[in-house]
Amino acid sequence: MPEKRLTELRRSRVGFVFQAFNLVGALDVAQNILLPSRLSGRRPEPDWVAEVIARVGLGDRLRHRPAQLSGGQQQRVAIARALVTRPEVIFCDEPTGALDTRTAAAVLALLRSVVDQFGQTVVMVTHDPVAASYADRVLVLADGRIVRDMAQPGAERIAGHLALLGRRQPVASREG
Repeated sequence: MPEKRLTELRRSRVGFVFQAFNLVGALDVAQNILLPSRLSGRRPEPDWVAEVIARVGLGDRLRHRPAQLSGGQQQRVAIARALVTRPEVIFCDEPTGALDTRTAAAVLALLRSVVDQFGQTVVMVTHDPVAASYADRVLVLADGRIVRDMAQPGAERIAGHLALLGRRQPVASREG
């Protein structure tokens, strides 16, 4: 696919949430959230934008710059930015890695809700068993290979499998 088409695809059908929030410091919260729409030249749906902003709980921070926000607030801006274009899939790279436990739980609940309420797909890379436990399906990777495939595991079960990785040579399996 040509680079221009790939860029258009990413802007319209894929959302990204990075561990490093990748917010533009010169823009305020509202401008950061609307940046993908602005870059694509598409007008966002005002009702959807308002709902996304309400869901991330930043309605009172829309004119603040990223430097004026906590880490959790910055991550919620990044999530809102990923959601505002209504992508089919959202890729998250350690979205709670830099957050405190309470803020991480709120971010994970928000990501879970976009799956449950809006049918969006969230693909998350994490080393955190608690974060992974929010998923419908967890794939454990070791040395670039899938070594465990679990449906709706709890954090304890995930942590147990991760602990075993260093003790023995893992064998790929699928669990229900």
